[in-house]
Amino acid sequence: MARNQKSKGKMEQAKGKAKETIGRAVGNERMTAEGRAEQSKGDARQAKEKAKDAFRH
Repeated sequence: MARNQKSKGKMEQAKGKAKETIGRAVGNERMTAEGRAEQSKGDARQAKEKAKDAFRH
């Protein structure tokens, strides 16, 4: 289960980075902001899973 959540976090980070980059390239502020938000969501998911792992071991 943890691997699934970790990979989900990585996927959100990558997707967010791509969206942010595209948004900047075309000058779309909304898309850039959405990309940053997705990256933050992925970061939060990763941090949560790392904390869980720390308590398991």
